Amino acid sequence: MPATVEISIVALGDLKPAAADTLVVFAGEDLALSTATQSLLGGAGQIVAKAAVTAKFKGKISTTMDILAPAALAAGRLVVAGSNPAKKAPAEAPPIDYVGLGGSVMGKVGGSASVLIAFDPPDWHGDPAVAAADFFMGLKLRGYSFDAYKTKKKEDDDKPAKVKIVVGVLDPAAAKRAVKRTEAIADGVRIARTLVNEPPNVLFPVEFANRTKNLEKLGVEVEVMDVAAMRKLGMHALLGVGQGSSHDSRCVIMRWNGGKASSKPVAFIGKGVTFDSGGISIKPAGGMEDMKGDMAGAACVVGLIHALAGRKAKVNAIGAIGIVENMPGGKAQRPGDIVRTLSGQTIEIINTDAEGRLVLADVLWHVQDKYKPKFMVNLATLTGAILVALGNEYAGLFSNNDELSARLFAAGTATGEKVWRMPMGAAYDKLIDSKFADMKNVGGRHAGSITAAQLLQRFVNDTPWAHLDIAGTGMSSPATDINQSWGSGWGVRLLDRLVADHYEG
Repeated sequence: MPATVEISIVALGDLKPAAADTLVVFAGEDLALSTATQSLLGGAGQIVAKAAVTAKFKGKISTTMDILAPAALAAGRLVVAGSNPAKKAPAEAPPIDYVGLGGSVMGKVGGSASVLIAFDPPDWHGDPAVAAADFFMGLKLRGYSFDAYKTKKKEDDDKPAKVKIVVGVLDPAAAKRAVKRTEAIADGVRIARTLVNEPPNVLFPVEFANRTKNLEKLGVEVEVMDVAAMRKLGMHALLGVGQGSSHDSRCVIMRWNGGKASSKPVAFIGKGVTFDSGGISIKPAGGMEDMKGDMAGAACVVGLIHALAGRKAKVNAIGAIGIVENMPGGKAQRPGDIVRTLSGQTIEIINTDAEGRLVLADVLWHVQDKYKPKFMVNLATLTGAILVALGNEYAGLFSNNDELSARLFAAGTATGEKVWRMPMGAAYDKLIDSKFADMKNVGGRHAGSITAAQLLQRFVNDTPWAHLDIAGTGMSSPATDINQSWGSGWGVRLLDRLVADHYEG
């Protein structure tokens, strides 16, 4: 079972090394230590330089040096973390990624029952309180694990049941105020990760919708539309995807009203396919278990709304998710079917495994028509083609608006949740023209990610809009300093940063 991690903040001078198994300090360029750190270490400070020679430790950011049973120090273990910033960081990125720094430190000390961290890096950049709050977020994100269904501990797992971490900072009052914001964001990411990690027999559409009601505790208005409500509205494209499943589909609208009553909302829309078998156009068996994560876009939206409400963001925000299960069966839609969307446009089904765009088409139209938002950003694990193009490093960005695209790119660089803009254009529309309907749901082998985006664009009218294809980043992405989980929670920090930088107030 996962350890319970408790993190608290105190004044730097209140740290007592004798009260902990592990003490963490920071060394910068040329192994420089802050005055407060030198005072804390006392005579043990002399061994840092000597140990660094043997360990070839130079204080580079996110590297660490481990010293066991250091002389003249009450703590049984001393971890020296590098804080010398990278020389060639992107222009939009912070010189020191304090979130990543927190994650790397957590990765080193997670096995200790009690940890003291003297957060006083000698190479400060920016506001120390904000840096401490980001570092706190990194600790929380790396501390996440999903072991809810493991009933036995591994024989070699000697990790403590509870980890107590105390972070000493220069100004604890200011740091605690800043932490309120980053803790809400970290919790939003963790919520998104858990939703993605849950098995599909547990997190089916109705259960997913029920879990969004937890947001009401934060003041979020949550509306859940059932099949009858969606049918009355005219969401036949979304309903067509789920009609082969024994689990009914749902559409959830979450509203956070933190801005002025007269201010238009910003809107985020997520694809929530809780399991994607491919339907009649069934997927190969190999790796199909990963299709429980085909709702990572919807999970991000839920996590984002939690983050905005949790930190009381001064913005009006809409979170909308279409939740379905795509299964084969006697009632499942077929290749050759034609569905009428909420917009009135018709779509010919060529491949039932191209289902996410059908879900999003109805939800996008509903949001732009009813709420008239400033912009819409949708997230979806939409195409395998984006993995071919960008791998796991970037999400594909498709948009009808240059300003929104530039802001998303900058937010991605700042948070490390990077996006790369892909082309769109009328020439690609020809690939999804249908002989029998207004469009078809696939356009052939070539430009698969682009033609999917072209279809979505037909349901946004003139609203500034961006589509993020997160098939490579939302699940099964490479482990990082802040994430060791299969479900990454990708997009929560990116979109929170977008809102914070440009749309609050």
